[in-house]
Amino acid sequence: CIINDVDRRTKITIIGRGLVPDVSVVDPRLLATVPPEATAQSGLDAITHCIEAYASIAHNRLTDTVALSAIATAWQVIERLVENPADEAAGWDMSHAALEAGMAFTNAILGATHAMSHPVGGFCDAPHGAINAVLLPHVIRFNAELDPSPYVELAEAVGVGPAGSDHATADRFAAEVAALSARVGLPGSLGALGVTRTDIDLLAAHALADACMATNPRQPTVDQVRQIYTEAL
Repeated sequence: CIINDVDRRTKITIIGRGLVPDVSVVDPRLLATVPPEATAQSGLDAITHCIEAYASIAHNRLTDTVALSAIATAWQVIERLVENPADEAAGWDMSHAALEAGMAFTNAILGATHAMSHPVGGFCDAPHGAINAVLLPHVIRFNAELDPSPYVELAEAVGVGPAGSDHATADRFAAEVAALSARVGLPGSLGALGVTRTDIDLLAAHALADACMATNPRQPTVDQVRQIYTEAL
């Protein structure tokens, strides 16, 4: 669960067995009443869960399987559901994908996108999914410098073709994530969410202390986190 610390203006992740429910009820009919922007935000959050869980250093065969299944489905239906929240088939597919994505990241945890998103959400009170959508392409490119292979496999799962080399394919995948985000109406920069250059030092300090950073496949320095924030402005 996430606690919004209003005094320190950041979000804190709490993880524990006691937070796991005995029963989870998923009813896609509820999505018909959700505003399209909330569907876009939560849908990109689910896609981020897939990508970060798949690239996480804590991933395993089970989380890989559900992450690939979830992203393939979510990628196909998110635009349909944003355009028509009453599309029952899209609602069922998106609900199932989001559930699988949750299974993936609950077991594999997440990465730098979420670690960097949490302080922005606390500091600027911006929607979590929208922040993830902005940061995710930049984090993909950063991580892919070390190892592009997870992103090549994710790209294949959503139908993004190879681009000559693994690094180029990962870069293409990052661009396609940004393009999908734009198509569902999400902002393309942190500046549009209220972040300024003067905020970056504080955000970077909180991001490095976030629990999600521990499972990112590439451990960044504070200067590298600042650079990602700056690129995302």
